[in-house]
Amino acid sequence: MSSSWEKVADLSLEIERAELEPRQQDVSSDFTRKSTIVHLRGGGEEGLGEDVVYQAEEHEAAWAAGAPDLSGSWTLRSFSEHLDGLDLFPGGTPETPVSRNYRRWAYESAALDLALRQAGTSLHAHLGREPRPITYVVSLRLGEPATAEPVTRRLERYPSLRFKLDATPDWDDDLFAALAATGAVDSVDLKGQYSGTIVDNPADPDLYRRVVQYFPDAWIEDPKLTDETDAILRDHRDRITWDAPIHSIADIESLPFPPKTVNVKPSRFGPVSALFDCYDWLAERGIGAYGGGQFELGVGRGQIQLLAALFHPDEPNDTSPTGFHVMDPPPGLETSPMPAHAAPVGFRRDAPS
Repeated sequence: MSSSWEKVADLSLEIERAELEPRQQDVSSDFTRKSTIVHLRGGGEEGLGEDVVYQAEEHEAAWAAGAPDLSGSWTLRSFSEHLDGLDLFPGGTPETPVSRNYRRWAYESAALDLALRQAGTSLHAHLGREPRPITYVVSLRLGEPATAEPVTRRLERYPSLRFKLDATPDWDDDLFAALAATGAVDSVDLKGQYSGTIVDNPADPDLYRRVVQYFPDAWIEDPKLTDETDAILRDHRDRITWDAPIHSIADIESLPFPPKTVNVKPSRFGPVSALFDCYDWLAERGIGAYGGGQFELGVGRGQIQLLAALFHPDEPNDTSPTGFHVMDPPPGLETSPMPAHAAPVGFRRDAPS
């Protein structure tokens, strides 16, 4: 049986021009999110991808420089090989190495979309996979000082919501109890695998004990394992998952113990081939996967939702509609499980994402 990548690698595409579209939105994590939509045009069709680099100035440098000249006749394989030799950061070396993967994913996902549209087919048809409704969680931080209000406010409007929450050391027992009482917490992100970011979280043994105590059935994502925290979590390894360290199959192989499931964020993998090979590798080994978002502001959100619908629809995917990113989500957002709405051609979702 051919791999998922081999099923699409030889799709042809014609590119006449590439353009960049700036996006910007104030989001609930108290920062202004900037992203870039990559447009690849050719043969009367347009392919779209989204660059989710987090540093605003790196988007601005790309907007000022414009898209590289990618015109020509390609296959997805030869296009990806061509990108190997390009520096997609005209403003200089990116602040964080993973940003190169984010930008690479934007161009490759746009190329995949364009190739499928020029071929008059869809990703699900070409892979031979049936898209299914997507189970999702809403990912939140709870403010400073942390309160349960961001959760309870959303539950008032959307009573069936499930959540993935960023736990921080300032959570006290009253807050833990209030959150546990909602019965709506599916996953707790300890953010212990980040370094040098605004979301870095220390390996706080008291916090880890409370997470284990108050959420006995929730997934526990990205702990920082020290002798003390590992002792607390050792009996709960079946529900420990990993996110920030996962950029490749090699990263999964190097985890401190075999995981039951991992967070596969498509943009972290860069090339489409690396992502699709990882999906196949996980399936062969019986390791679960769920999708993760990056505060996408455009087509990128629908694309990761579509991948979730194809590869891991029933898991706690961090792929909620973008309307949940704002402080006061509007009514009428799609609830979980969310219809796949796979577009009949291309690599897109035919619905608000």
